[in-house]
Amino acid sequence: MSPLVKIRAERDQMSAVERRVADFILENAQLLRDYSSQQLADALGISQSSVVKFTQKLGFKGYPDLKYSVGEAIARADNGDAAQVAAHVPAAADESPAGNLWRCKSASEEETRLINAPETLQAVADAIAVAGAGGKVFMIGLGDDDMYARGFAQRLSLLGIPCVHHVDAGRMAASVSAAGAGDIFLVFSEQGQHPALCKIARFFRERRGRLITVTRHTSNPLRALADIALLVSAHDERPYIQPVLYQSALQHLLDGVFVQLCEGDEQRHLQLLANLERIQQMLDP
Repeated sequence: MSPLVKIRAERDQMSAVERRVADFILENAQLLRDYSSQQLADALGISQSSVVKFTQKLGFKGYPDLKYSVGEAIARADNGDAAQVAAHVPAAADESPAGNLWRCKSASEEETRLINAPETLQAVADAIAVAGAGGKVFMIGLGDDDMYARGFAQRLSLLGIPCVHHVDAGRMAASVSAAGAGDIFLVFSEQGQHPALCKIARFFRERRGRLITVTRHTSNPLRALADIALLVSAHDERPYIQPVLYQSALQHLLDGVFVQLCEGDEQRHLQLLANLERIQQMLDP
């Protein structure tokens, strides 16, 4: 994992001093090669030992290793990876807005993949499979988040996994009153701040169900309640680009869970094929 991705992913679990170091590195990665650990400490007004402890907490032997790793990641992005991409597309297209958007989407999807361990995706797929076999799968997303909840619920139904899906918090609160151990509740909330969703999530956990949240990777109340948290990384200074990156990375993340469900059980795979054939027969003139 790129050290910059790792820092961004773990920032919200850091102490106040560690966050200052993290923010400086993220904002000044290109300049880090010119800073010694003491110069970095002086610039931030902290002790040199705090800088060293920060690097060791990230898994590096010391500050020089972190500095080298950051420089290597920047070099790959500027010279290596970008050159490989450019070799497969025309130069003019690569410099176009569409080409730039493609690169931004690819970077966002890659960061999202790196901060969601394969074990996490497998745990989500296993929880859905267990709940679908003998329990209930509850799912909600409010506002724009509903398009992901609705779409994922429909795809699960193709695998023979029915979902209790609502777009209204009141109705969902009533539905989860019937939840029990073995059931799961998938909550889609980009910012993870919605008070009603947090209340329903607490109520669901009181019913001994397992809560799975899908939010941005930043620290938020909903994520803090989760048994399993799926995280999305999408950063861009342009306000019209950042939502596009979030949508792309989130869809890619959900696709990964869906594929694991398809390939993890032959019966579900056969159910999917049968349902797709039935739908196609209905649509044929």
